[in-house]
Amino acid sequence: MHVTFRSSIEEIGVEQLSGHFFDGWPNPPSLATFMKLLEQSYAVELAIDEESNQVVGFIQAISDGVLSAYIPLLEVVPSYQGKGIGASLLERMLHRLQHLYMIDLLCDVEMQNFYEKQGMIKASGMLMRNYSNQSGAAGSS
Repeated sequence: MHVTFRSSIEEIGVEQLSGHFFDGWPNPPSLATFMKLLEQSYAVELAIDEESNQVVGFIQAISDGVLSAYIPLLEVVPSYQGKGIGASLLERMLHRLQHLYMIDLLCDVEMQNFYEKQGMIKASGMLMRNYSNQSGAAGSS
């Protein structure tokens, strides 16, 4: 297994988005919606298995480009987890966003140690989830 990293979706096709993301989501986005969310992100980082030419991990950020960014998703295909891919994706994204005042994300409690090891600190927050819209289909056109 040889994984390389890219900072762009240029030359990435929907067929390379293996469909193994969003593990455990009851209503995951389609591959077309997944591509659209990558296209409309402020910044993306991708991990690509060079043998299969499949995207095996990604992170995205949305931002005003002035003061703040939010990292909504960091996903690694389950069979590739535990190999440092997620840590590399996060490190690459934090480096790209270092010019901003604040970089925020929300995560499950069991993931907090992972993010702390990357230099982030725990904070409290609020959220709302409309699980009926989890697939992204409501916002698609």
